[in-house]
Amino acid sequence: MNSDYQRLIKSIMKLIAAQFGENCEVVLHDWSNEYDKTIIAIENGHVSGRHVGCGGSNLGLEVMRGTSDGSNQLNYLTQLPDGRMLRSSSLYLEDENGQKIGALCINSDITEFINIQRVASQITMIPDRLNGDGSGTKELFTKDVNELLDYLLVESVHLIGKIPSEMTKEEKKQAICYLDQKGALLITKSGPRICQYFGISKYTLYSYLEEIHQKQREEKNGQEKTE
Repeated sequence: MNSDYQRLIKSIMKLIAAQFGENCEVVLHDWSNEYDKTIIAIENGHVSGRHVGCGGSNLGLEVMRGTSDGSNQLNYLTQLPDGRMLRSSSLYLEDENGQKIGALCINSDITEFINIQRVASQITMIPDRLNGDGSGTKELFTKDVNELLDYLLVESVHLIGKIPSEMTKEEKKQAICYLDQKGALLITKSGPRICQYFGISKYTLYSYLEEIHQKQREEKNGQEKTE
C-alpha cells in the first residue's frame, strides 16, 4: 500500500471518527505485512482494545486465503470477548491490478443502544430481534493473532464434535480442511501449532493439505466440465 494511498485513507479515517465520536473505531489493515501486525492506523482503538501493530480478524484471513469472494462486508454485528456489541463494516481495498491489499473497517460500539432497546422491548412487549439464534457473520477481534488461531482451532473441534485425540484420520483431515479454508495456515508459525494440537507430524499435515487441495481441484474441474 503506497504512502499517498495511506495518507488519503488516514485522513478519511479521522473524518469518520470525528463525525461519529469516540465509540466509533476506524481501522486500516495493510496485508503486505505479516498477519499478526496488519494494523497500520487506527482511530478510537479503545473500542476493541487494539493498536497499531496488532493483527487482523478471521474475516480478513478468509479473503486473503481466497475462500471468501472478497465482497465488502457491510453493516454486520460483532461481539467482543467482554460481551460488548459492535455494528461493523469492512471495505476491502484493491491495488491497480484488482488484488486485495488491505481493509478499511468501521466498528461502532452499540452496546448501550442495545441495552436501551431491550428495556424498551420489555415495556412495549415488542420482541427483540437480537434475541435470535446468533446466526450471521462471525468476526473475532484480537490483540494477538495467536488468539485468532486458538479460536479457529476450537471452532474446528466444534465442527467435528470430538476432541483431537478421539478423531479419526478422516475427521482430522476434515478439521484441517476447515482451518485451511478459514486461512489459518496464513498465520505465521501456525503449522507447528496445528501439528501439536492434532498430534500429527509436519509431514502428515502437508500430506493432508495436498490431499485436500487435490480433491478441491478435481471438484472444480468436474464443475467446469458440467457447465
